[in-house]
Amino acid sequence: WSPVGGVIRLLMKKYHQFCGQPKLNTRIVGGQVAPVGSWPWQVSLQRSGFHFCGGSLINSQWVLTAAHCFQTSTPTGLTVNLGLQSLQGSNPNAVSRTVTQIINHPNYNSGTNDNDICLLQLSSPVTFTSYISPVCLAASDSTFYSGVNSWVTGWGNIGMSLPSPQNLMEVEVPVVGNRQCNCNYGVGRITDNMICAGLSAGGKDSCQGDSGGPMVSKQNGRWIQAGVVSFGEGCAEPNLPGVYARVSQYQTWINSQISSNQPDFFVFASGFFLSCSLWTSSEEFSHFRGNLACVSGLVAVDGKPAEKWKSRVWWDAGSLGLCAE
Repeated sequence: WSPVGGVIRLLMKKYHQFCGQPKLNTRIVGGQVAPVGSWPWQVSLQRSGFHFCGGSLINSQWVLTAAHCFQTSTPTGLTVNLGLQSLQGSNPNAVSRTVTQIINHPNYNSGTNDNDICLLQLSSPVTFTSYISPVCLAASDSTFYSGVNSWVTGWGNIGMSLPSPQNLMEVEVPVVGNRQCNCNYGVGRITDNMICAGLSAGGKDSCQGDSGGPMVSKQNGRWIQAGVVSFGEGCAEPNLPGVYARVSQYQTWINSQISSNQPDFFVFASGFFLSCSLWTSSEEFSHFRGNLACVSGLVAVDGKPAEKWKSRVWWDAGSLGLCAE
């Protein structure tokens, strides 16, 4: 042990306690204007003064965003704007940085949107304030079961035929399980590297211009980024949730690119009900108890192994997150 080492450990401990805890946090599509300073990791990516994508600050010199925002790895003319509330007018808490590196995931596929994730290195570190601070990232062991509440922020369109808002918008949407999301988009479209969120009735969603921005969930007073805005069919359409890059799949890759002052990863653990079994309470198979979110298939009917055909005939596929064969 040495005094210098002790100071470093204390500084790192202080930093680890800081991410995902905005001091001022108490409409995208169907959303609302976000209070100033409530999402201090949100950034606006701009070229020639025009916003084109969002992103999230993950430490003092790195931003997480979407790979599809960049057709080139040349950072010329790109600025990252932090502490921003409005795209126009006065922003007394804002600072900007240029970018020295654009690092798209090496396996990004523009045709399927798989691995739609990107890192930006800022030209110099930013100082954390009440309006500028990093978000925590979901660690590789994280679970986001269907129904988990999440928030998405950005300056994207507030409707398919409406313009972008001037103020930062926020919207709350529940996570949609990958099985159900594959039912909605077509089996095989949604990979393990993706996570979905949205209302089955539609009306709330991320939209054009929100790309690259964060989808976050709160656990133990700390906001953890689960997703990066990636793609969707339209905006806030019924039964077509927004699709996001699943951050927890990229812990190893992110740490391999950031050699010092690595971002904080926290395990997000979705709550269980009583078990992963499902029971019926009547012969009509009309009532259920148990945890629908973690059932990988129909486990039991009145305590006995279920016949496969019954899992498709007697139960609603949407409720169980299953696709009919």
